[in-house]
Amino acid sequence: MVLLEFSMSPMGAGESVSQYVSRSLEIVERSGLDYRLHAMGTVIEGEWDEVFGVVKQCYEAMSVDCDRISCTVKVDARKGAAGRLVSKVRSVEEKLGRSLRSTENP
Repeated sequence: MVLLEFSMSPMGAGESVSQYVSRSLEIVERSGLDYRLHAMGTVIEGEWDEVFGVVKQCYEAMSVDCDRISCTVKVDARKGAAGRLVSKVRSVEEKLGRSLRSTENP
């Protein structure tokens, strides 16, 4: 399984790009994959081809009316492990003995 974090935005579209981000989140939502949106990007969990397929769809949707796009991608691939979108945060919280602010627990 793969955790993929990405942030994609058009360049030259001004200070607020939420209209483009929301377009991408519609694609992420329709994928059916588990995900978490946070202030600086989105984390998706799934198989390699699935998560990269979602990023490709987001790029294609944005490129319809954006001539230049910036995208950062970070990947954590671990064989045989699923549910890490939640379990990685819980593991740190258990070690600290308390809840932390996260997308799960604002």
